[in-house]
Amino acid sequence: MPAHITLDGLSYATPDGRVLLDNLTLAFGAERTGLVGRNGVGKSTLVRLILGELAPGAGTLTVRGRLGVLRQALAPPPGASVADLLGVAAPLARLRRIEAGEGSEDDLAEADWTLEPRLDAALAEVGLPGLDLARPAASLSGGQSTRASLAGLLAAEPDLLILDEPTNNLDAAARDLVAEVLGRWKGGAIVVSHDRTLLRRMDRIVELSSLGAEVYGGDYDLYAARKAEAEAAAVRDLADAQRGALRAAREGQVALERQARRDAAGKRSRARNDAPKILLDARQDRAEATGGRIRHLADRKASEAAEAVSAAEARVERVRRLAFDLPPSGLPAGKLVLSMEQAAFAWPGGPALLAGVDLRITGPERVAVSGPNGSGKTTLLRLAAGELAPTAGQVTRGARTAFLDQQTALLGQDASLVEAFRRLTPAASENAARAALARFLFRNTAADKPVASLSGGERLRAALACVLAGEAPPQLLILDEPTNHLDLDSIGAVEAALRGYDGALLVVSHDQDFLEAVGVERTLRLPDMAEEAKR
Repeated sequence: MPAHITLDGLSYATPDGRVLLDNLTLAFGAERTGLVGRNGVGKSTLVRLILGELAPGAGTLTVRGRLGVLRQALAPPPGASVADLLGVAAPLARLRRIEAGEGSEDDLAEADWTLEPRLDAALAEVGLPGLDLARPAASLSGGQSTRASLAGLLAAEPDLLILDEPTNNLDAAARDLVAEVLGRWKGGAIVVSHDRTLLRRMDRIVELSSLGAEVYGGDYDLYAARKAEAEAAAVRDLADAQRGALRAAREGQVALERQARRDAAGKRSRARNDAPKILLDARQDRAEATGGRIRHLADRKASEAAEAVSAAEARVERVRRLAFDLPPSGLPAGKLVLSMEQAAFAWPGGPALLAGVDLRITGPERVAVSGPNGSGKTTLLRLAAGELAPTAGQVTRGARTAFLDQQTALLGQDASLVEAFRRLTPAASENAARAALARFLFRNTAADKPVASLSGGERLRAALACVLAGEAPPQLLILDEPTNHLDLDSIGAVEAALRGYDGALLVVSHDQDFLEAVGVERTLRLPDMAEEAKR
């Protein structure tokens, strides 16, 4: 029987009672499924439920087949080898004992005789041919660890792969390689990701939201188009239902007012005593019956209209969408923003992290910095921001600059968000700080949240608020992997805001869709410094 995962009426709530998944019915089989949704909607919780790490509050979950899991956190334990990272240390040790003539009957019975050729093929597939399995796992870069772990999964030949943000810490070449590996994968896969290049390799997209799960056949581009159509239709249906409710209310009111005028005329006629009493009584009875029917009809139409509005509202997800405009920086077109002339950097006694960089940004130019992991991209950004001084060459900054690193360290950790804002913008009053934060969707008590409690997406939004909503917005905005912790909707909002920003951009991002969306005009490509040192 083919492997599959089935969820039937599955529900789960956090220990504090917040419902994440409610009556979810869904199935995963041999297709490659991209699992998307806003941060906090329950994607990682669903993965943990599938893996048996959490128990559902209601419903059933059935898993048939062997699962292979690649998690976001790949930090190996102290002393672990690459073989440990790949999960093959024990079976390899068994084979070594057999080769040395020291194998037991259990070793012979459990030996995986094809493991080594499968490992060789899997390592080659992920771009790590000949990797020494005895090498300390801690000596691998983050990207190498991800690719090695993926090779271990491929060699294990599971029925279904579960990958949680597998490309988050990879350079562009490694991201493309993972996408290609998944494109060739013949088994089932559940891929939690906001990497649009990777999602284009999927057979279908499942979107989790407060409304449940919606399944879209096809890859990311088809999903995005169909979702936009569905959202537009839902909004139109809601508007139509609301207009229908107003129309029903008006028509009901007109009918009641018309009947009220007839009743008033009947009362005047009765007061004049110009008809027999029996006839007047009959008229009054008919009027009261008619009035009752009109009220009943108006109530029924109003109730039906309200139900239509309620049903339409249920199809429109009620969440606050991240949307903001960046204030003008006032950057003149011809102003020199940043200049690097043969800039280099190395820590005392250490190898060069960056060497011979020439870069010039004038006016509101948009420049991307690319290169493999270890090529010095973040070092270059820190030189541009003034956090580091070059050990050779020259760096000149000619405009107000703000640097948002991956950890958004400028926010600190020991204060509330409004306190962090006022520390970074001393001239702002508390009311002004709260008003500025509200524009970035930190409204009311959200501005009092501790910085340490913010999610990755919230931290970026908060950092943008702090550096852009002050009295003098930066004219050069430096961004280091800004989309790494954002969901697809938030990425779209940041892209839209940066498209309207009138300052200069210097950005490191492996997300090609993002670079195209924000209008990057040219790219500075850095060489691999480790390879340069070998030459």
